[in-house]
Amino acid sequence: MYHVPALMTEAVEALQVRPSGVYVDATFGGGGHARAILARLGEGGRLFAFDQDEQAEANAQQAPFAGHAGFQFIRANFRHLKRHLRAWGVLPGSVDGILADLGVSSHQLDTAERGFSFRFDGPLDMRMNPGEERTAADWLNDSPEAALQDLFSRYGEVRNARTLARACVQFRQSAPFRTTGDLVQVCDQALQGLRGADRARYLAQVFQALRIAVNDELGALEDFLRDATEMLRLSGRLVVISYHSLEDRIVKNWLKAGNASGTPESDFYGNLRRPFEVVTRKPIEPNEAEIQQNPRARSAKLRIGEKRESELPGQSIG
Repeated sequence: MYHVPALMTEAVEALQVRPSGVYVDATFGGGGHARAILARLGEGGRLFAFDQDEQAEANAQQAPFAGHAGFQFIRANFRHLKRHLRAWGVLPGSVDGILADLGVSSHQLDTAERGFSFRFDGPLDMRMNPGEERTAADWLNDSPEAALQDLFSRYGEVRNARTLARACVQFRQSAPFRTTGDLVQVCDQALQGLRGADRARYLAQVFQALRIAVNDELGALEDFLRDATEMLRLSGRLVVISYHSLEDRIVKNWLKAGNASGTPESDFYGNLRRPFEVVTRKPIEPNEAEIQQNPRARSAKLRIGEKRESELPGQSIG
């Protein structure tokens, strides 16, 4: 199977799919969420699916998607949501629900040639869109030491980011980074004897940090949330599944305050601008049964927002 979607039932139910509605699956992948949405649509309903991965596009050419009058696949990064939807005649304020399942798919993790996982020795790539120029190896070979330290610290919360960055620079002085094995070798040198689960956790943090940088994942997420907010109709639903604290914090803040920092904003008269009613005060997480069936769902957190009038009259932040 390409990918087992986390929290699939909860996410699709959160959209409150109407048979004649317009919906967006912003991260199509293997089509699990999209398949469930499509099954709930009737005649006149529309589903637009986004993904920048070529394998996802191949998945979209299979049943039940191929030839379905209400389905349209768009090979693009979800950060360009508004531009592409408008090209298909979908105007701002007319979408009933938008779903995004963030992060990397199981298929990408399990494909050694993509370079996303430390479990396999393959090209150090990590590009979600293979058409992009700069690979993970390029980042490690070209970035200054200070930039690598910031990358590991900011995106992976790697505790010895400075030591690791210095080790990367020392490694590339004798040979350029080419494979995931090269990076694992450098990490093992910086680990100072850590083994087992501690080693795996450290490697996961390092690979996550590099992947986020290569794909500008947090910047793309902010662009997506901005576009999604504009494209949703009043009472439309935004449903987002995240897998690490950096993503979840941005989503939480956006639903709370309409921006990535969570800072309250007001208009000239002091009225708060809050585009969403937060449906989930606490994120929905997988139960033990789902985790046993799909261990990669363990870190999933689902948040739901409902579009409303952006200003709350009379509620001043001053």
